[in-house]
Amino acid sequence: MSNIIGITMGDPCGVGPEISVRALAGMSSGERATIRIYGNLATLEAARTALGIDIDLAPYVVDLPVEGAPLPWGQLSPVAGDAAFRFIEKAVRDAEAGVIGCIVTAPINKEALNLAGHHYDGHTGMLRSLTDAKAAYMLLASDRLKVIHVSTHVSLQEAIRRSTTERVLATIRAGNAHLKRIGYAAPKIAVAGINPHCGENGLFGTEDDDQIAPAVAAARAEGIDVQGPISADTVFYRAYSGAFDLVVAQYHDQGHIPIKLVAFDTAVNVSVDLPIDRTSVDHGTAFDIAGKGIANHGNMNSAIAYARKLVAGDAKRG
Repeated sequence: MSNIIGITMGDPCGVGPEISVRALAGMSSGERATIRIYGNLATLEAARTALGIDIDLAPYVVDLPVEGAPLPWGQLSPVAGDAAFRFIEKAVRDAEAGVIGCIVTAPINKEALNLAGHHYDGHTGMLRSLTDAKAAYMLLASDRLKVIHVSTHVSLQEAIRRSTTERVLATIRAGNAHLKRIGYAAPKIAVAGINPHCGENGLFGTEDDDQIAPAVAAARAEGIDVQGPISADTVFYRAYSGAFDLVVAQYHDQGHIPIKLVAFDTAVNVSVDLPIDRTSVDHGTAFDIAGKGIANHGNMNSAIAYARKLVAGDAKRG
């Protein structure tokens, strides 16, 4: 497997170009040799100027054309949305071909993406479509808390419908396999309930008893160390305190809120069960500060570090 990390620049009007350049500039020459930024060189040069950094970017950039580049910072643009899609598409094809070992994505703007005619709910849905993957799960990873989601970018009403026994079981399996891959010999997993107090024996709904408990039982029968459903108002604290390595969250906000509270600047978004590896920053395009040279690249550094861990793990196994 290739040890090259491919960073997709994200929306050209957002902070993606700046955090990509800043991350590259902070690396040793050896680390830098394993980086390719999929983006637009003129835009990245504009970001470099805004940052006041002196570095030759050209050797590290897979330069893709963007009409009118560099585009104005901080503005919603279908041109930028289309460019962001093309950067990702090229990186995906290179990952499939083994040219790069992992993709690290800078933020895209979903509205710009859709204005350009690319109708996805975000990176994960796009990557699933581009790779023809049957499923992909969003895992948010920090040092003390890791969360994988049964569903993400759907309404709460739809999320409840999606918490079927089959889907919850598939999410448990995917999370267990990923943690084993990154070094956990026997991951301890907790499954969050969907209703308050897991429905209180049917008083507040029966989904936990009817849909989630059977999935946990099936996973345990397969030898997975999993408990649940556990009331969501306590399970994340217990995991953060060390009782569990991973929590299966039933929907977007249930998993995102605790992670954003404890690891807002460091949590990494990881796509699990795709045929290629992908990590990402866990923040948006920040149009309000784009081009000002003040965007924090700490989250990008964390995403790159996680990508290196995946690539190194595969190299050891290979």
